[in-house]
Amino acid sequence: MATIEKTQTDVSVLEAVGINNEIVLYNDDVNTFDHVIETLIRVCNHDELQAEQCALLVHYKGKCTVKTGAFDELKPQCTQLLEAGLSAEIV
Repeated sequence: MATIEKTQTDVSVLEAVGINNEIVLYNDDVNTFDHVIETLIRVCNHDELQAEQCALLVHYKGKCTVKTGAFDELKPQCTQLLEAGLSAEIV
């Protein structure tokens, strides 16, 4: 019978979890569903269904994470969301 050896590799917590930030989109009483959906498609590269689901979550839950990634990648997207009149922040 063969013995199977396992090699344990030390991985730092940061490497295992990754350094991810999130763009959180917040509900407001100003923007239409169509505007939110079109903006998410244009800025965050969502497909229509994903953008619609995010818009519904924002409406009913008050907020929704619409994009995750490195801060440097998210900053210009968050800026574009804000310039489009949406309420968003990177957390």
